[in-house]
Amino acid sequence: MSKLDLIGSSEKFRAVLDRIDMVAPVDSAVMIQGETGTGKEVIAQAIHQASPRRHSPFVAVNCAAIPSALLESELFGHERGAFTGAVAQTMGRFQSANRGTLFLDEIGDLPLELQPKLLRVLQEMQIERLGSGRTIQLDVRVVAATNQDLWRMVQYTKFRADLYFRLNVFPIMLPPLRERKDDIPFLVEHFVQKFAKRQGKSIDCIPAEVMEVLVYHDWPGNIRELQNVVERAVIITKGPVLELQVAELMAHSAGSTAIKTLADAERAHIVATLEATNWVIGGRHGAATQLGLPRTTLITMMQRHRIFRETSAQPAETPELRAETYDRFFVPVPRARSQGSCSVQEPEDTDRVYQQSSPARRTAGGE
Repeated sequence: MSKLDLIGSSEKFRAVLDRIDMVAPVDSAVMIQGETGTGKEVIAQAIHQASPRRHSPFVAVNCAAIPSALLESELFGHERGAFTGAVAQTMGRFQSANRGTLFLDEIGDLPLELQPKLLRVLQEMQIERLGSGRTIQLDVRVVAATNQDLWRMVQYTKFRADLYFRLNVFPIMLPPLRERKDDIPFLVEHFVQKFAKRQGKSIDCIPAEVMEVLVYHDWPGNIRELQNVVERAVIITKGPVLELQVAELMAHSAGSTAIKTLADAERAHIVATLEATNWVIGGRHGAATQLGLPRTTLITMMQRHRIFRETSAQPAETPELRAETYDRFFVPVPRARSQGSCSVQEPEDTDRVYQQSSPARRTAGGE
């Protein structure tokens, strides 16, 4: 397997690793499909590192980032004087990747007028630089990736069918992060240590309630979004215990994540009402009254939807029940408990709290 640190042990991620093992030793074209932020380039690099071409170049090209007028020259190179501004001979990305792997990211954005030339290069493994009639023989393994539905694009004549079939010899579908939640604790620990080391910090404890928030977030931006959230958390952390701005993350989740089911709509409505009432549940002006529900029913619904509020201080003595941090619901525990290398002090009263065991130790799917 690859030397890259491919982290995860969920069933869907193991299936991806199995497909990498199957296709890496051969030179067939690979099509990696998945939502944005799922790590398509990392998987392409893993295929390269596990292949016989590992000691040759891995060259990546983002087809969406290069203007269409320049993309042909970027891919195939040009001769001096081939066009205005071509002051020297330039080697294209295909030639740079000779005997190695060329990764064509965002292949769905490749201009239609360039697709026939790419198809011919893939079939013949020969290129001609712009402004030259000399044919150059190549030995390149091509891996493409997209977050678009290429087959639908083929049906709407926005992508050539023959090029699609040439690239889609061995498809690999990457699951979104919301479908591999078992891997989130391992990814979080990996990113915490990565960014803590980079910033010269020592963080050796991730509180259980913080991990719960991260596990149950929908992550529309997938691993890229998770990485950014963890990096931000490491920046604001001042001690050995990871700090997370839970309210900000949940507000982003409620405001930007598309509602897919009736349960999602119900949860979003409850959160909006709690925010409007300053997270007061009981009383004449509390969220329960605003929603037309008994207080105990609302608490049960909050438990089911895993709705909570971040707080940094002990709650004041008040007759109104507020939605405090996630670990203040529903299961009695002793006044202090240990979470890895840190200890969390419970309130002096006998409130009922929600308790979850610490996440499993990190394992890596790589190597």
